Amino acid sequence: MRLFLVDDHPVVRAGLAALVDGEADMEVVGEADNAEAAISGARPDVVLMDIQLGDGPDGVAVTEALLALPEPPRVLVLTTYESDADVRRAVAAGATGYLLKACPPEELFAAIRAAARGESALSTKVAMRVMDQVRSGRAPLTTRESEIVSLLAEGLGNRQIAQRLFVTEATVKTHLVHIFAKLGVDNRTAAVAVAVQQGLIRR
Repeated sequence: MRLFLVDDHPVVRAGLAALVDGEADMEVVGEADNAEAAISGARPDVVLMDIQLGDGPDGVAVTEALLALPEPPRVLVLTTYESDADVRRAVAAGATGYLLKACPPEELFAAIRAAARGESALSTKVAMRVMDQVRSGRAPLTTRESEIVSLLAEGLGNRQIAQRLFVTEATVKTHLVHIFAKLGVDNRTAAVAVAVQQGLIRR
């Protein structure tokens, strides 16, 4: 299967290429360190996509662009970011799977082969957290709620959040009520602390 590597760290790309070189059924046909190069690159079977790509569009935006092509590849996210918000955005964009860079090579190879077959693949750590959420019965934060908690973590007030998201302050306040209820907290500081602790937003 033909692989394309999208990561803004050359050492990471070199390491992945070296790993893949040992697999008889895999071949790296191209690399990119930014959105433009990724979208205009070779047409592989599977793209290994990092979430963070420097100052330009991130890996989720590139995933959406790739999957809008006439003959889109499968996209397997391979990143260090493990927050629920990142996982949710990637899956919503159409990513076939979501792996963490700390995963063992065998897990990576299995996920690549699964992606090539059109099957889903989740990092063991991410999958365990999803299972824990289901078992606990805790309602997950929506994408918008995760955005708001991330903005809270940046120290933004309700008015600033409303301006950033192009919504009213009343809408922000309504979201905060739901966020506090889901996280079992009663203030903004606690909401951020719990969200970070539970891996719902990036640290």
